Amino acid sequence: MKRVGNLYKRVWAYDNLLEAHHNAKRGKGWYKEIREVEQDLETNLYKIQTLLVHHLYETSEYEKFYKQEGPKLRKIYKLPYFPDRIVQWALMQVVSPYIEKSLIRDTYSAIPGRGIHDGLARVQDAMYNHHEDCLFCLKFDIRHFYQNIVHSILVDAYGKLFKDYELMLLIEEITYSISTLDEEDEAEMEADGLEIIRECGLPIGNFFSQWSGNFYLSPFDHWMKEEMQRKFYYRYMDDIVVFGSSKEELHELREASEQFLWDKLHLRLKKNWQVFPSYVRGVDFLGYRVFDGYTLLRKQTVKSMRCKYKCLDEKVSSGLMSYSDFCSLNSYLGWGVKGDCFRLNNKYIMPFEDAACEFYKEVISRGALKQ
Repeated sequence: MKRVGNLYKRVWAYDNLLEAHHNAKRGKGWYKEIREVEQDLETNLYKIQTLLVHHLYETSEYEKFYKQEGPKLRKIYKLPYFPDRIVQWALMQVVSPYIEKSLIRDTYSAIPGRGIHDGLARVQDAMYNHHEDCLFCLKFDIRHFYQNIVHSILVDAYGKLFKDYELMLLIEEITYSISTLDEEDEAEMEADGLEIIRECGLPIGNFFSQWSGNFYLSPFDHWMKEEMQRKFYYRYMDDIVVFGSSKEELHELREASEQFLWDKLHLRLKKNWQVFPSYVRGVDFLGYRVFDGYTLLRKQTVKSMRCKYKCLDEKVSSGLMSYSDFCSLNSYLGWGVKGDCFRLNNKYIMPFEDAACEFYKEVISRGALKQ
């Protein structure tokens, strides 16, 4: 792919910074830090522009906290809205179209128009219409993926895509701003006699990290599709599914994948990788379990839905539905629409249909939410 240059001026252009502000604040307009920026928006954006033009921008200190996501406890790194989140949006608005062109079709997550439901449709098409090629499934993900992204490898990859020196200075500043490799990973790698690279790890929560995570694994995607000739290969960030016609070929592919990921990207597979019959067990991917001709929600999502149902039942009975509850209902409804979940929706979602419609009518349509 031809390297692209002359992009940095587009990053610090005022119109791009203004768009970055509007995108970064979406859904968070009532936050105190955003309202403070908007008290004198033009002046604040010109301050960011000056920092970028004169290469004075330095990443602020990260706020660290933990967030429970299903069964996982994730360590989140948060930057201030001004100037950092606006800067990252300004950067990615310019470079993301070129990153997207470098990715294969079956890479999902953080890519406009290529989310969970698009990936699900592709997996369903493979399993419903190509039985002989999808008899068995290799499923794996990367151990502590974000924490083990090597800064130098990522920057080198960006350098092969962009030839703009000033742009690369900004990319390097954000990439090297923090190392998130944890002590647990270091201890395990040392015990296994593996090389430890100190400058690695991207912070979960950064807009830059979402795109960079996808981009970092792009060489593996191309290797799978082009060298290994795997037509039915799908990746959602570091969660990977590959179909094959025999267990033997997928076991060989797993061994080759482990070698490639370590040699080229300094990454390792989690030890819970699996090779199994696709249509007997069903393929658990993207929040769904896909079988032969039908699709169910993942068991963890159903358990979450049941818990939410009990909580909502009490709230609705007391007339206390919140905006968060309303969004949860619509989210679960969206999940169910893409699967064969008629009875599930009838049991856990439809009982709140009237309450949700009333909330929309009385609160959302009247603009009564706090902004």
